Amino acid sequence: MTQTEVSLTKEQIMQELEQLPQPLLLEVLKVARALQDPSEADRSEASKSVRQSDGWAAYLASKQERAEVYRRLANS
Repeated sequence: MTQTEVSLTKEQIMQELEQLPQPLLLEVLKVARALQDPSEADRSEASKSVRQSDGWAAYLASKQERAEVYRRLANS
C-alpha cells in the first residue's frame, strides 16, 4: 500500500468517525486498541463490544429469520 493510499484510507476513516455518536466511538476505540495489542483480554472485550452492537443484533435476527434460505444455498 502506497503512502497516498494509506493517507486516503485514514481520511476515509476519519470522515466515517465524524458521523458516529459517542457510544459507538467508544466501541470503535476498543476495537482499534484490540487490533493494536491483541492480548486475550483486549480481544475478548472487543469481541464482546461487537456482539452487543445493534448491527450484530440485526445480523443475528436476519440469520435466524432466513435460516431456511441459507440451508438451501449451502445444500445446492
